[in-house]
This record gives sequence, C-alpha cells and structure tokens, in this order.
Amino acid sequence: MALDRWVAFVILCVTMAYGYAAFFTMDALLPPFMQRNPIWPSTFPKVLAVLTIITALIILLGLEKSEDTGKEPDIDYRRLGDYHLIPALTLLALMVGYALILRPGGFLFATFAFLVLGSFALGERKFHIMLPVSALASFIVWYLVDEVLGIFLRPWPFFI
Repeated sequence: MALDRWVAFVILCVTMAYGYAAFFTMDALLPPFMQRNPIWPSTFPKVLAVLTIITALIILLGLEKSEDTGKEPDIDYRRLGDYHLIPALTLLALMVGYALILRPGGFLFATFAFLVLGSFALGERKFHIMLPVSALASFIVWYLVDEVLGIFLRPWPFFI
C-alpha cells in the first residue's frame, strides 16, 4: 500500500476515536439549559470528524487517483531524504514550542515568534516584510478572539 494510504488509514483510525468522543461522550456532560441550543460545543468536532472520515476514506479507497497507472507515486517513502525534511521537521518543532510557550509567554509574543521563526524556517528572508506582517497578524487574531468573540487570551507574558 502506498504511503498516502497508510497515512490516510492512521488518520481514519484517530478520527474515528475523535468522532466517537464528539458524538457520544461530549454531549453527556452538557447542563440542561444548553441541551436545547441549536449549536452545542460538540457541533464543530462532529462536523470535523465526519468530513475527515469522508476524506480519509476517499484517499484510502483511491477514489482521488487518476487512471494513469504507469506513473510512480507522488511520495516515494524509499526516497524521503530527497524531500525537504529539515524545514518540515523544524516547523513541527516550532508548533510544539508554540504550544508550550503560549501560556507563559502570552498570545502576542508566542504567535509573533512562531510566525517569524516559521516563515524563516520555510525560506522567507525579507525581514522588512516578515516582521510587520507577523506583528499585525498576531494583533488582529488576538483582537478578534479577545474583543469581538469575548474569549479571553492573555496577550502579554505572565510577569507583566
């Protein structure tokens, strides 16, 4: 089986467990006044689980493939060294670092640092564009989540 189908199989297994939790365990803990709402906290996870299961099944069954059988697969797992693994793994490490620094460092600093370091890792070298865009994007996302949606995000580090 090709690498893309193995990845789709793993994603399908994880998503089925996620979907089970979204459909059967999240709604049991709702207070009675929320049970009559049209949209519950589990609505987005349910939609996400269904769409991901459908997409994984399409890839697993090979429905997205064209009829050209003479071509080699898009990703050859025997030649993984030929791909740009260092930027991809760096970006994954930055995502983990972002998750770890988000609470103590504050949203604005953590998001700004992730965007700058992530774009640098992916090859962007125009700092005069990268720094203001990262700062503006961090502030706009924080403003929309905190002020518009009313979900508190600590903007500054814990010591401020």
